[in-house]
Amino acid sequence: MLELPWVGEIMPVGVIHLDAAVEDVGPLVLPSFPLIGIGDRAHPLAAQLDAIVEPPITPESLIRNICEQPAASAVLVQLLRLIDDLDVEPSLVLESMAYGLLQGSDGHAAWLASCVTTPPMPPGMVLLERRDGVLDICLKRPAARNAIDRGMRDSLREAFELAALDADIGRVIFRGVGKAFSVGADLGEFGTTRDPATAHAIRMQTLPAHAIARCAEKLEAHIQRACVGSGLEMAAFARRITASPRAWFRLPELAMGLLPGAGGCVSVSRRIGRQRAGLMILSGKRIGAETALDWGLIDAIVDD
Repeated sequence: MLELPWVGEIMPVGVIHLDAAVEDVGPLVLPSFPLIGIGDRAHPLAAQLDAIVEPPITPESLIRNICEQPAASAVLVQLLRLIDDLDVEPSLVLESMAYGLLQGSDGHAAWLASCVTTPPMPPGMVLLERRDGVLDICLKRPAARNAIDRGMRDSLREAFELAALDADIGRVIFRGVGKAFSVGADLGEFGTTRDPATAHAIRMQTLPAHAIARCAEKLEAHIQRACVGSGLEMAAFARRITASPRAWFRLPELAMGLLPGAGGCVSVSRRIGRQRAGLMILSGKRIGAETALDWGLIDAIVDD
């Protein structure tokens, strides 16, 4: 039996042992906190839960992670429930609003206070090459493993706007230079806008996800090695994703007191379902290429 601690006045997580649960159940009234299942995914109750534990994630590590950030965990599962049957554009708006809410939370403030200042890395760039009806979009900041800084984010928004608006572009290829596809947003830029409402307004104008979603049907992505945070969030919109055998994927935002805010709650949940998206985000654990293929996060494993 797992022991579930309370965190202050918040009940952080509920656990249902599916192998011992009755099968004759109706619709659940879901609580405000995550409700996770352990055991048989085929149980009639399983589909209603926020996540079903499966390898490489263990129940103990999942519950520990949730208890360390109970407020962010609760906001995350409520968001994933809301957007499950919602169109992409309003889902992105809701994601940004939920992200903004957590930007003002104690959990995120504590994470910001714990960050160690490091010397800034050289800025990156986004390379564009157009060949007939093909647009190649390439992240180039290899010294920082293609961490996406503000300039790269703005360039990506412009590049994907072009891809979405130009009917002569029939194929868009998204990739990264170097040993990693992308380790996500540049951590040095977190906390630069502290007002959640202002940050939400900025995201509505600059987030690449809005443009990516509009050209998703002609987008292909190839992943080599690390694909983390916003890098994965953007790539997951693609119609087809290939990955190298040593590729791995991770959404680490919960430990920062946040949730994926670059479109990932929308793109990843539409690729692998609400429950596995919740499992990835709540656990913060990496998954390898084989698991990603099995879950449907990628479509094929190929050599670089």
